[in-house]
Amino acid sequence: MATDWLGSIVSINCGESLGVYQGRVSAVDQVSQTISLTRPFHNGVKCLVPEVTFRAGDITELKILEIPGPGDSRQCGDSQHTDTAIPGVGCQVGPSQNGTGKVLKKPMSSSAPQNIPRRTDMKSQDIVISPQQQCSKSYMDRHMETLSQSKGFRRRHNSWSSSSRHPNQVTPKKSGLKNGQMKSKDDECFGDDIDEIPDTDFDFEGNLALFDKAAVFEEIETYERRSGTRSRGTPSEKPARYRHDENILESEPIVYRRIVVPQNPNKEFCTDSGLVVPSVSYELHKKLLAVAEKHGLTLERRLEMTGVCASQMALSLLGGPNRLNPKNVHQRPTVALLCGPHVKGAQGISCGRHLSNHDVHVILFLPNFVKMLESITNELNLFSKTQGQQVSSVKDLPDTPVDLVINCLDCHENAFLRDQPWYKAVVDWANQNRAPVLSIDPPISEMELGIDAKWSLALGLPLPLGERAGRVYLCDIGIPQKVFQEVGINYHSPFGCKFVIPLHST
Repeated sequence: MATDWLGSIVSINCGESLGVYQGRVSAVDQVSQTISLTRPFHNGVKCLVPEVTFRAGDITELKILEIPGPGDSRQCGDSQHTDTAIPGVGCQVGPSQNGTGKVLKKPMSSSAPQNIPRRTDMKSQDIVISPQQQCSKSYMDRHMETLSQSKGFRRRHNSWSSSSRHPNQVTPKKSGLKNGQMKSKDDECFGDDIDEIPDTDFDFEGNLALFDKAAVFEEIETYERRSGTRSRGTPSEKPARYRHDENILESEPIVYRRIVVPQNPNKEFCTDSGLVVPSVSYELHKKLLAVAEKHGLTLERRLEMTGVCASQMALSLLGGPNRLNPKNVHQRPTVALLCGPHVKGAQGISCGRHLSNHDVHVILFLPNFVKMLESITNELNLFSKTQGQQVSSVKDLPDTPVDLVINCLDCHENAFLRDQPWYKAVVDWANQNRAPVLSIDPPISEMELGIDAKWSLALGLPLPLGERAGRVYLCDIGIPQKVFQEVGINYHSPFGCKFVIPLHST
């Protein structure tokens, strides 16, 4: 009867869509062709529902893993290693020609339900293994161990009966001691019942909170201090820690003040690396340029060096490679260059020539004078060979904001130029254009600055510039070190690998 199969542990394969279920048979209904499992496992994971029911049409394969019954070890062992099925639910058990039992699988049938054989029938029948299923006992043991590990079921170790083996199969003899040891190890590994599996997850945080890390480390340090296992100092000693900009292999301390001027500076600056750069007075700066010119650093060379450094800084302020790209023709920057009729104006014209060579739209403002300096004439002659535009009236300057304004109007001398109408008109235009301003070598006095600058570029050594000069940068114009020593300045180059460096107020 169907009730004889209640309590058996079975494995039901419902195909790829539903998966594999294992559990204990709780009910078998022959009329509705259904089978119910209690405490089911789905693909090795315990189900949340206490019972599931399957129809005959959903079952692809049914395996009996355990048949309950005291003292019936041979039957339970045999049922583990064979594919036994319930009639009407995918397979049929019938007598073979030699009178022994035989497993026959056949597709699902919608015919009338058939009776389920009793367990006593299973005892009296011998199961014949097909040639495709012939394998050694060791292979079947490994197969069942893998099944028991993946599905979470307890494996019952029973001896193989002579009726369940193939007639030609030879079973190796094993000593009872070895079999007992193996059985003991298997029971220790797989002997837990599925009823003892906990439903709650392991509390990792709670168990970790029980570990007192500080107390354990203190105990370890105390033990090492007493036993003397640490040979390199005591545990309380801490290794020296270095910053990212410090050299571990340094043998001498870093000297940050490497430039000394003969007189106390009114203001000091420092570089990004912490090197102090003192300011010099205008008289000392003028003397330094005169001595450099006497040794061969002529005005033309200084103008060229100043123009290169100023144009390099301006190109960085305009966006560098992100802006000045051959593919960005529509984003060509515009620079307004405001120059006066003096050496500072010649420096600005040299800067404008280099900017125009780098595909920057340069608009040069220079007022008309009857007689110009020779340096300005030479620079204008070179600038006229570029694509830059030269204007002499404020009306010709652009009405819309430009990308950058370079101020070279102011001079350390010739203060009378600030009273000229063209100077005042240009200052008003620059203040109303709302473009950032870069001043090249601005004067010291803030009263002489008509245009507030965002950046200022100093030459060689900085002057004590005020707040209206903005952020100060320093450029290298190529003055040799012995020229500095000749004017009484102990000098060591602060530029490193660059020609233009930022200075910070101390």
